[in-house]
Amino acid sequence: MFALTSPAFTDSQSIPAVYTCDGRDLSPPLSWSEPPPGTKSFALISDDPDAPAGTWVHWVLYNLPPSTRSLKEGLPTAAQLPDGARQGMTDFGRAGYGGPCPPSGTHRYYFTLYALDTALTLKADAAKRDLEAAMSGHTLARAQLMGTYRRKGR
Repeated sequence: MFALTSPAFTDSQSIPAVYTCDGRDLSPPLSWSEPPPGTKSFALISDDPDAPAGTWVHWVLYNLPPSTRSLKEGLPTAAQLPDGARQGMTDFGRAGYGGPCPPSGTHRYYFTLYALDTALTLKADAAKRDLEAAMSGHTLARAQLMGTYRRKGR
C-alpha cells in the first residue's frame, strides 16, 4: 500500500509549531513507501478545508523525480528545486510551502501525495486547480497524511 508519513507528526495529530506561522514556517519532513510500477513523477498538494473562505492551499509541488521517497524539512520556497521539481502558487500568493496559520479554532491540514504515470508540463505559476487538471487520468496511486493545528489563544 502506498503510504505517506512524517517523522514530525502522525496522522490526525498536531503539527509542531516550527512548521507553522507561529514558528519558522518550515515545510515538514515527509516520506513515502514504494509507489506503483510505472510511476514517472510525484505531485503533492497541501491544503486546509477548514479555512473561513473555503479550502486554503498551502503547498503545490510537482515533477518530483520517481526515485524520490522523502522530502527533507525546510525545502526552499523557490519555484524550481535542484532536483527538477517545481513548486506552484499557493493561496499565500507565492511558490513554496506556507505553513498552518488558522485565524481561530483547530484546522485540518491534508498532505496528499500522487504517484503519476507522467511528468507534467505546467506554466511556472501553476495553482492547485492547474495541477489537478494536468494530473487527471495520470494518477496511479494517492497517499494522504492529515495533521491539525490550533494557534495558542485563538
